[in-house]
Amino acid sequence: MKKKNREIIVMTSEALVSALKHFEGCRLEAYRCPGGVWTIGYGHTRNVMKGDCYSQEWAEETLRRDIEFVEREVLRLNVCKTQAQLDALVSLAFNIGIGRLKDSTLLRCIRRGATADVITREWKRWNKAGGKVLKGLVARRQWEILRYFQESTYLPFFNNGR
Repeated sequence: MKKKNREIIVMTSEALVSALKHFEGCRLEAYRCPGGVWTIGYGHTRNVMKGDCYSQEWAEETLRRDIEFVEREVLRLNVCKTQAQLDALVSLAFNIGIGRLKDSTLLRCIRRGATADVITREWKRWNKAGGKVLKGLVARRQWEILRYFQESTYLPFFNNGR
């Protein structure tokens, strides 16, 4: 993230885009996700209605805009030091919503500098939709956890890694 006139400019990684495409999949006709929310494209949920149908180009453009929105919100939490941490938390917030992340025990653990074991345990709790554990969410949480703890470049605004 770079600051320009107090505006947050995002730095979306291709690793994140690739992971979201994989985990979200792309459906060009509106459908109800396992959580019961109308969804289209790569997990887009804003203003989606039954019967909506869009092009692949729209899905690609919308994914980028949705990622940028979530990334800005995650950056405002001021907990990401590295690109890998940002990618992992954006993936999680993209899936569960920024509000749920803000209110989570996971975020409180990250903020207080909890151990990797505690953060991992809290992260893995986000594996359900509609009250059921889903294999896809288990796999996604595993990717996010591995990404979060992966060595990565420090974000440029993070005081040169200090």
